[in-house]
Amino acid sequence: MARLSYLKALQRALADEMARDESVCVLGEDIGVAVNNVTTGLLAKHGPARVVDTPLSEQAFTSFATGAALAGLRPVIEFQIPSLLFLVFEQIANQAHKFSLMTGGQAKVPVTYFVPGSGSRSGWAGQHSDHPYGLFAHVGVKTVVPATPEDAYGLFLTAIRDDDPVVLFAPAGSLGVRGDVDMDGLGPVPLGVGRVHREGTDVTVVAVGHLVQAALGVAEQLADQISVEVFDPRSLYPFDWAGLAASVNKTGRLVVVDDSNRMCGIAGEILATAAEEMRLTVPPKRVTRPDGAVLPFASELDLAVQPQQDQLLTAVQEVYKSSR
Repeated sequence: MARLSYLKALQRALADEMARDESVCVLGEDIGVAVNNVTTGLLAKHGPARVVDTPLSEQAFTSFATGAALAGLRPVIEFQIPSLLFLVFEQIANQAHKFSLMTGGQAKVPVTYFVPGSGSRSGWAGQHSDHPYGLFAHVGVKTVVPATPEDAYGLFLTAIRDDDPVVLFAPAGSLGVRGDVDMDGLGPVPLGVGRVHREGTDVTVVAVGHLVQAALGVAEQLADQISVEVFDPRSLYPFDWAGLAASVNKTGRLVVVDDSNRMCGIAGEILATAAEEMRLTVPPKRVTRPDGAVLPFASELDLAVQPQQDQLLTAVQEVYKSSR
């Protein structure tokens, strides 16, 4: 076992894939100097033909990556901030995503869209702090949000090797997470397979990305009162509905914590599907950002908009105590 950080896991995954497969290349702004500490050393090792430091035009190099993928390469695009995905939503959702569908599988577009630091960072304010993973899940683009170092490594590998476009969000709140990892056991993690981080019998908490750590904290805090099961979907599309059903049908209670806006968010979809298809004994709850939330610059207001551990604790207690 070795101690591995989430950020180092991402760095290692990309380095390993570039060494393994010469068709893997990286595009992005300031990646030559590894501004996000994921592409460290790759330019020196692989040269500017495979590590392409692009101009400040996300729409241009995202479209370029689609063409490169159609020609046989496996581009990985690093976006410095998550809101840049709004600029290229058309290129991803309407172009890259649909090529395979519209050609009956004759065309493949294996592009990985990678955001190393999505969500809030202190003082990054409204245009740098989004978590738009629900947009991509909504249109059917494969979407992953790893929460731990081993899943960051494994899901990054899977995304790069997948023949379809995959958007990988690495939450800022997870980048510093460290864990004891069997380095020899690291490998691809399949999409659409969730992970139970802690088993329980009273309440299922579904936590997305960095909020897995908050959910584990709540589970530990309530351990002598409520048995909380923490379910991490890992990929939001495809979603592990069977895995969630196994948990919810056992506990009968559900809380979802999700660091995106409440309106039309992934938390709402999880609650709706659970209500339609699973054995809930009490109404479920969700803990999210508010409707239409834009994170302010002031640190106190920034924190006030984000879902907090104490909010999750209260939701779990309310669900546990309620009855139909």
